[in-house]
Amino acid sequence: MGANAPNLKHWLALFLLGTALEASVLADAVAVRHPEGIVHGFLILKGADGSILADGDLIQNAHGDTVTSRLVFHFRDGSLHDETVVYRQRGTFQMISDHQVQKGPSFPHPIDITVDAASGRVSVKSWDKDGKEKTTDEQMKLPADIANGLILTLIKNLPASGAATASMVAATPKPLLVKLDFAREGEDSLSVGGTKRTATRYVVKIEIGGVKGVLADLLGKKPPDTHVWILGGEAPAFLKSTGPLSMGGPPWTIELTSPNWPKAAATK
Repeated sequence: MGANAPNLKHWLALFLLGTALEASVLADAVAVRHPEGIVHGFLILKGADGSILADGDLIQNAHGDTVTSRLVFHFRDGSLHDETVVYRQRGTFQMISDHQVQKGPSFPHPIDITVDAASGRVSVKSWDKDGKEKTTDEQMKLPADIANGLILTLIKNLPASGAATASMVAATPKPLLVKLDFAREGEDSLSVGGTKRTATRYVVKIEIGGVKGVLADLLGKKPPDTHVWILGGEAPAFLKSTGPLSMGGPPWTIELTSPNWPKAAATK
């Protein structure tokens, strides 16, 4: 192979190492078992006392292996939660971008956060109690399993063990990379139109690493768990979830709902 043989062997070794590392990273991501498609679902958001706080829509479109999913809640007090995530479902789920807006009385710490997975750019707009805007732009090294806006999708595709991990960028309001731990927790009974069904209950734990995580534990500020109920089978369906919609926020419940039709006028 001549004088260039050592260099060729060196680059070949680096290539094989890089391929192995890439395969290792992708192996940690959740595999696509149930590809997403076109969806328009109707949701309600309830407080801890069962009162309805907001009406919502889940609007999703798929073009090839790229999916755009928007979750929006319009609150009774005028608040807004609006999140749009774009991701690929090619072997594994890979987030491309996520944009989330939270504002209004229901969100004491309003935010506008954009996460670009490819470039690692994270932009956060936040407002203090006096309404003064602050913008933070950071370049972050984001892992391949970044899952902003993808939690419900990933849970529907968890392996048979029901366990997996992922990462997420949280706005505190400074961008903070946290770890998500998914686990199957149990089963609960429900009925649909008089027919008994069984839903699988999953738990999602947010782990804050380093000194911040230790302080959060000591100060009792560790984020509460999120519980998600999925109806299994050949086409897994989301039923409801209970957990915070924002970092530091109270646990709220998201449930499916259906349209209410006006009653027909009484016949004279």
